[in-house]
Amino acid sequence: MKHHLQQLITAALDALRTNGVLDCALPDSIVIEHTRDKSHGDFACNVAMPLAKIARRKPRELAELITGALPASTKVSKVEIAGPGFINFFMSSDAFTAVVGEVLERGEAFGRSTLGNGKRVQVEFVSANPTGPLHVGHGRGAAYGATVADLLAAVGFNVHREYYVNDAGRQMDILGTSVWLRYLDLCGEEIPFPVNGYKGDYVWDIAATLHREHGDAFRHPASAVFQDISPDEPAGGDKEVHIDELIARAKQLLGAANYRTVFDLGLNVILADIKQDLEEFGVAYEEWYSERKLVESGKVDEAIRRLQAAGHVYEKDGALWFRSTAFGDEKDRVVVRDNGVKTYFASDIAYHMEKLERGFERIIDVWGADHHGYVPRVKAALQAMGDDPSKLDVLLVQFAILYRGGERVQMSTRSGSFVTLRELRDEVGNDAARFFYVLRKCEQHMDFDLDLAKSQSADNPVYYIQYAHARVCSVMRQLSEKGLSYDQAAGLKHLHLLTESHEQELIQALTRYPEVVESAALAHEPHQLAHYLRELANGFHTYYNAHQFLVDDSGLRDARLALISAVRQVLHNGLSLLGVSAPETM
Repeated sequence: MKHHLQQLITAALDALRTNGVLDCALPDSIVIEHTRDKSHGDFACNVAMPLAKIARRKPRELAELITGALPASTKVSKVEIAGPGFINFFMSSDAFTAVVGEVLERGEAFGRSTLGNGKRVQVEFVSANPTGPLHVGHGRGAAYGATVADLLAAVGFNVHREYYVNDAGRQMDILGTSVWLRYLDLCGEEIPFPVNGYKGDYVWDIAATLHREHGDAFRHPASAVFQDISPDEPAGGDKEVHIDELIARAKQLLGAANYRTVFDLGLNVILADIKQDLEEFGVAYEEWYSERKLVESGKVDEAIRRLQAAGHVYEKDGALWFRSTAFGDEKDRVVVRDNGVKTYFASDIAYHMEKLERGFERIIDVWGADHHGYVPRVKAALQAMGDDPSKLDVLLVQFAILYRGGERVQMSTRSGSFVTLRELRDEVGNDAARFFYVLRKCEQHMDFDLDLAKSQSADNPVYYIQYAHARVCSVMRQLSEKGLSYDQAAGLKHLHLLTESHEQELIQALTRYPEVVESAALAHEPHQLAHYLRELANGFHTYYNAHQFLVDDSGLRDARLALISAVRQVLHNGLSLLGVSAPETM
């Protein structure tokens, strides 16, 4: 509906320019809004006001010229000018009821558009270090990132979904060393486990696999492992120094080949678990991008050379620093440490450089909110290399806090005591998890009520929406049970019989669906779609409780069945974009 009115306004402005009435540039976009007061029509456009200054005309005078040049449309019954120059459109009843036929004709394609015009967009999300299973925080990033990507694809963008596998660097070394130390425990060595090691049960499981497959081949005495190692934090030492020295000792005692065996076992087991977890959660990727391959390709060295060539890298205390303060960052950042080891930030610079080299016109990163300070330095690096930092959007996702029985579920990733995504899915199901995760803006804190997510009541939004879909399916099944039939073509011919207020409200709600999808996609706000579906479901349930659908009058019956079939289709389409199923029975 909005698109049609935008086309009418654009045609009117083009005609005014062609006829020499206007000699100014036309606006890039025409904004059409729903009116709050139906006495002012169904839609309003304010184009005359921002255009008036450059057209050197009064807004109301310009509005009169525009309305006079509007092409005829059977969808518009009346046009009025209000206030200083608002153009109000009153739509014909046929303009609204036509949406029922459009929904039924287009089916799953209804609501999809070519707005993005095939523009290449990369969406990188989750990208959790493969150092342990995904927890509920990662789950929110997964649901949000996947839905943003699907919404963008639905409105015509060419979307590439990517997971950046951090399979190199210090955290992975800590994992590998943690696995080896647990393995030594299983070999019979008495190992004081480091404070900064990974402590989850999954580390024991990987260590047990290592022991089954290799026996005592990687065993070294505890005395050799801890000889001259700096004390850990409980003994008054520095936990960071302690773990780094243990990593170096593991590499020394095992040698490159054996250390890689231990390292890769931990990586591969956990990464396979992450892939399975996300796949079962309905989250798919076009690419799993390896940091290790990025480093081995020489891209990190290339990025540093580009920064050096541009004069944005300097040496201090034996390290190489990127002068990010020149681009608005709060302090300069190390890219190569004094020991010659490149930082994670250096790899991240190279990764984003490489994204743009692949030809993506926009890159979207979905990060945890604790990475907010990382955004300006990455944008600074892109700018320093001569790339356009505005091509990068970083969407920050707040952590999800679980509640059960009104009590907060305590979690600690450091101790290995946390609720995994798989445990959450097992408890509440994929549908509730996917839906609840996108009910709020990503930057807002989220309280996840486990009891509500499992309840079968109107208070549970996903259940309420799915129940509306199932109810429509139930009505259609009752047709044959009552010896009745449904003629869709006849129903579309009799839509004029749908005069009840509940019917008119449902029809108008259906017309809004394509607008909601586009708005949610462009704003990266899946919650807009989630709330729309809840409103549509509420409208249907209210209609269901107030009226009979399988009435004796075949014309009215077919019209009502056509309407609720369209409602069912839109519920199905919207739930699908959110990664939620649309059951036919409940």
